Amino acid sequence: MTSTFNRVKVGDLQPSQLFYAYGIGAVVDLPGMSVMVLGLDDWDLTQAIPVSEDRLLAAVRKQPGCSEVARLYKPPVPPPGDGLFQNPFDSNAKVGVPVAPFPNWVICPRCRILAPLQPGVFTLKTDLYRPDKNRFVHSLCNTTKPPTVIPARFLVACGLGHLDDFPWLYFVHKGNGDCPGALKLVEWGVSGAAADIEVQCERCNARRRMSDAYGDTGRRIMPRCRGRHPHLRSFNEDECPEQMESILLGASNSWFPIGLSALSLPANSDRLGELVEKNWPALESASSIETLTALVQAFQALGQVPELIRYPVPEIWERIEKKREGQVDEPENPEDLKGPEWLVFSQPATVLGNDNLRLTEVAPPEKYKTLFERVVRVEKLREVSALVGFTRIESPFDFEESTAGTEERTAPLSRQSPKWVPASETKGEGIFIQFKEEALSSWLSSTTVLNGYEARTVQAHKRWRQARQLTPSEAGFPGVRYLLLHSFAHALMRQLSINCGYSASSIRERIYSKSPEQDGGPMAGILLYTAAADSEGTLGGLVSLGDPDNLGYLIQETLNEAELCASDPLCAEHDPIGAIPSTHWASCHACLFAPETSCERGNKYLDRALLSHTVKVRDRAFFKS
Repeated sequence: MTSTFNRVKVGDLQPSQLFYAYGIGAVVDLPGMSVMVLGLDDWDLTQAIPVSEDRLLAAVRKQPGCSEVARLYKPPVPPPGDGLFQNPFDSNAKVGVPVAPFPNWVICPRCRILAPLQPGVFTLKTDLYRPDKNRFVHSLCNTTKPPTVIPARFLVACGLGHLDDFPWLYFVHKGNGDCPGALKLVEWGVSGAAADIEVQCERCNARRRMSDAYGDTGRRIMPRCRGRHPHLRSFNEDECPEQMESILLGASNSWFPIGLSALSLPANSDRLGELVEKNWPALESASSIETLTALVQAFQALGQVPELIRYPVPEIWERIEKKREGQVDEPENPEDLKGPEWLVFSQPATVLGNDNLRLTEVAPPEKYKTLFERVVRVEKLREVSALVGFTRIESPFDFEESTAGTEERTAPLSRQSPKWVPASETKGEGIFIQFKEEALSSWLSSTTVLNGYEARTVQAHKRWRQARQLTPSEAGFPGVRYLLLHSFAHALMRQLSINCGYSASSIRERIYSKSPEQDGGPMAGILLYTAAADSEGTLGGLVSLGDPDNLGYLIQETLNEAELCASDPLCAEHDPIGAIPSTHWASCHACLFAPETSCERGNKYLDRALLSHTVKVRDRAFFKS
């Protein structure tokens, strides 16, 4: 990360963190300061690497505000240096993701002054050899050594994606007064609670407790949102009708990513087409057959892509032109990323393996042959993810598939319609399990599941959406089929993480669920896979557990564990139609909930009673005994 304050390196992030935790518009709490990742307008693509994945690019273009996206790029990273030492004066030392100090208001821990960052009062102290030592100090503090200031931990945000500094002057003066203030933030207690923190104005002696910024009092006294996007350096007070809502610095609801991901599938039946697709970032620059000839000669001299340069240059050029004409064949339904994947995983014998996808079908465990259609060991896979926006206050899972307000809640990545979006490329392995449609249909048609249970689950879904003012309230219900597949995936993920050596957060799920009445249905399968930017994602520990004997044992252990929860009987007795609307039945952090990076639906639509008998329900399980 590089600060735009004076273009110095201020810290390091893993590339995956830019998509799940600290992406564009998110606040990063560094050891010496707090910064915000800026929008795409400030990114330097000199060291960025393009990513080729046409299915994902087509889906990104269908997202609100992304119709002009033409490329996917990895975040810019400096080239690897020689050894551990990197020259801080080299131009490559300033390559990175741009950030700027945020929040703008800071506190001196010695004199408790509360003021915005301004030259002459606060000074940036940098250490070129230790970026983690970079910090702002209070130059005018009456101490021998200027102390390092800390960011004010109170912010304001709104549900439309805006974020702003807390209105300190407005708050302490109870309105738009003329006093310019000389503010201090004083803590009277040791708990750090808002009721024990007071903001004071030394000029006019006004003072106010921070607890007034929350609850009913906060909703009544806080001003209207200024429509600020600090990552874009933009204000538009006329565009936001929302009222400011007080949040804390580092709060989990201050940034939720909106992303898409796709698995790379064999797009061509011949090897040449696959090689052109794989090396497209390098071949795209060839503007003529002469340029391509020179490029192939350079590959030969450097010993690169030996398999590609075996083909005649005219054949390679023909493939390049075919790809360029329509930027590949766009799928009929670009937004359906899982449909093509289902066709590949459910017919593994017809798939021509390559470097991005390698499938091996094995027999289902003997005990579950009547329930599982097939098991596929995914020995290699490639996942490409793209960030298309983010939200604040409300998670994207709170309003997905809503027909109103989705675009308004999504904060943009750039001031203008973006021409590219950041993407990540990871390699991994996994296990695909396809359920037998006959067994699933028979279970779904039983009186217990189809009538009472499904009706109450739909009712809970409607109440949950109505509580969030999402319309129509009945939209987006995934069905009981999805609840079963989702619950089984979460339970099996926990067991796999114990046996394969990967952490629970490094195993992800993709649920393929469609009823026979839906377009492209029926689908009933799960893919549990690990994907990492380094070699950890392809060590084979997960694939080895796909053998019939290993998988049968793991599934049996999974079902045994699902019978009891450490939170029983409260967990087993949970009803989503309660005082607080929810979308899950018997599930909690002690049994089925998974890390945010692993679950595709935010730990919603889960019920372990669909897997095994629980202390309350004995007649709902798909796996009878």
